[in-house]
Amino acid sequence: MSEKEAVALNNQGRIRLENRKRIMDAAEKVFAENGFRGSTTASIAQQAGLPKANIHYYFGTKEELYRTVVDEIVELWLSSFREITAEDDPASTLADYIRAKMELSKNRPEASRVFANELIRGAPRIKPYLSGDLKAWVEKKSAVLDTWIEQGKMAPVDSKRLIFHIWAMTQTWADFEIQWASVLGREEGVLLDEDFEQATNSIITTVLRNCGLIPLPERLNNGIC
Repeated sequence: MSEKEAVALNNQGRIRLENRKRIMDAAEKVFAENGFRGSTTASIAQQAGLPKANIHYYFGTKEELYRTVVDEIVELWLSSFREITAEDDPASTLADYIRAKMELSKNRPEASRVFANELIRGAPRIKPYLSGDLKAWVEKKSAVLDTWIEQGKMAPVDSKRLIFHIWAMTQTWADFEIQWASVLGREEGVLLDEDFEQATNSIITTVLRNCGLIPLPERLNNGIC
């Protein structure tokens, strides 16, 4: 392969990646606003600023694109809870996870809304995943939490429900942003950074107090987003 051919191939690869990202970003926004049934490949292409044919070239069907978007969202959420072990500090670990989830709610609200819309409709396209991979992930994380409880590092709680409660408390700031913005007097209907910061601290305090882990730990990182 000549140098010219290699450059051309690299450019094709870069363009392909850029186009896929543009489509994924557009699809996340359109699916969040209209749900799966109310969204069309034409509206996604318009949002992405690309020909409709590109949607089918890169993803085949609307169903395949939707599943790819949901898969990325789930992977993003699950990776925000880093690998944990029985040797980790419960307070810092839970606080960091809450901060990471709130960063996602602030920076990727449409992602949370796509997932919420899917669940509201009975999860017709991801039900096997919920009872498979997600169930296994929750069991793995809750097993570590149960070990902390057995070691006396935190108060007895239902570890699986604790994880769900963290999801509910963090994702509401994305799913129902307009409600929170109205209650907090944000005239533009958009929450401010300070709203997310205050909410994050409140959730951390609530969770750690419930787990007997007050006082609060110092922040160990700056989030993932």
